[in-house]
Amino acid sequence: MAGVTFLQRAFIPQYGLDLAGGTTVTLSPITPNGTSPSQESLDLAVNIIRDRVNGTGISDAETVRSGDNIVISVPGKGQEEVLKLVGTTAELRFRQVLAVAAAKLDQPVPTEAPAPSSTPAASTSPSAEPRATASSNPSSSPAGRAPSKALIEPQPSASASPQGAGRERRQDGQKSQRQDTDGEEDGQGKGAAPSPSPSATASDAPLSADDPLAGADTTGIEPALLDQFRQIDCTKADRGQGVQDDPDKQLVACSQDGTARYILDKAAVKGTEVAGATAGVDQTTGEWVVSVDFKSQGASQFSRITGQITTLPEPRNQLAMVLDGVVISAPVIQEAIPGGKARISGSFNQQSATELADQLKYGALPLKFERSSVEEVSSTLGADQLRGGLLAGGLGLIVVVIYSMLYYRGLGLVSVSSLIVATILTYLSVVLLSENAGFRLSLPHIIGLIVSIGITADSFIVYFERIRDELRAGRTLRLAVEVAWRRAKRTILVADAVTFIAAVVLYFLAVGGVAGFAFAMGLTTLIDIVVVFMFTKPLVSLLARLKFFAKGHKLSGLDASRVSRTEPSVRATPQEA
Repeated sequence: MAGVTFLQRAFIPQYGLDLAGGTTVTLSPITPNGTSPSQESLDLAVNIIRDRVNGTGISDAETVRSGDNIVISVPGKGQEEVLKLVGTTAELRFRQVLAVAAAKLDQPVPTEAPAPSSTPAASTSPSAEPRATASSNPSSSPAGRAPSKALIEPQPSASASPQGAGRERRQDGQKSQRQDTDGEEDGQGKGAAPSPSPSATASDAPLSADDPLAGADTTGIEPALLDQFRQIDCTKADRGQGVQDDPDKQLVACSQDGTARYILDKAAVKGTEVAGATAGVDQTTGEWVVSVDFKSQGASQFSRITGQITTLPEPRNQLAMVLDGVVISAPVIQEAIPGGKARISGSFNQQSATELADQLKYGALPLKFERSSVEEVSSTLGADQLRGGLLAGGLGLIVVVIYSMLYYRGLGLVSVSSLIVATILTYLSVVLLSENAGFRLSLPHIIGLIVSIGITADSFIVYFERIRDELRAGRTLRLAVEVAWRRAKRTILVADAVTFIAAVVLYFLAVGGVAGFAFAMGLTTLIDIVVVFMFTKPLVSLLARLKFFAKGHKLSGLDASRVSRTEPSVRATPQEA
């Protein structure tokens, strides 16, 4: 079975929605007042969802507008995979964590320790407040405490001073500033709750087996949210997805993995302020990290909130990233992060780091959507059409071969061989693109590939007719081959250039099947140039040395009757040479 799977991956391309089936999801916009959304917001939402769906490269996934709805068609995927891919459509928000607990009362509190960081934590400063640490024993940890899985820190700079000492000075300065500004309110700083007194901290409060908030600091939390926090069950499959969270109100939310529940403060930074996010490997530690860049206003807001919560005890020194009402990550803030550039580190691998970067980069939508329909697409009809398309292509190829052999005779073997080489190169290109770039073969692609048979045959005809013209002028075959090539290659390049430009323009201006047809036509045009220059011309030059062709045999296709010449030339004149 492993060998069969390897052969399928190595020699069989992946198929598109019409050939392999898949899933189609229709998203309907939701506006606060129930009115129709603006065309600008819909267009922006389509572009963001399309980037999210096609973020891995070339694919046959389609994201199009249908009235006020957005229709996403993803080939070869089941409902769960597609819903996970396009289901997170709300606006991304950054919120301070006010309280955190396990998903259910009877579920053990998560005990994963914070991931190591290449920079020292703020608690290394002698003057910093002691931090709460995760315990491996659930009974020894407050019921409302869950350890952090990631850390947010500034992106390292080669010109920066040693991080440890600089961080201690920044922490001391932040604490002094906090003491001077205690009690003041800031527009974006409402999410930062005041530092709890020692008696209110989780470490000194008595534990309770039936209250997730036992021992937790509830200062600044709206009373209605406390009951909601106690009752929410984050172990359910939906985990609260689809919540229309108000950025100006506190929120109860679940973690993406369903292991924790949170009370979150008002949004400090919106996802529209994220300029970009990338996943990469830290060259110093070798761990996967996510780098985030903010726009100018977002950089100021992010610097303000990180400066306000960095000296608070856990979990209030965590900044949650919320997408569609679900906490996708809640890293610890090590220090104030100015400049609009931050780095998230933790227990990431390549897949999780890339997924988080994509969520940050493509998560900010201007509208809220609900799934109005989810449909499975069968591949039965596409399979019938595929057989019909392949039959038509095969018949067309046979007709071209018959015509070449009857009209060009021996020279027709060159065109047949070139078509075979072009076919092999095209198939290998499709397989490689399918394996490495997410390309999926669909019916429009197959139509483009069939049309390319005529494009490739045209190149051979141009070259062969040029050779005959030179033979009519009295040149020998070897000289006619070279002179004809110098003239024919310009014609071939111009014709292929026009076709390729048309394919490129059509690919970028069209969508769906038309874009797929254009991609296939552009690919085969490039392959045609490679075959004519690297195979057809050298083969013709080689055959011109054979007596069968050089003497103008009747079956060669270059005899005197074929080229309208009384007798073949034996040698060239000095002017021809």
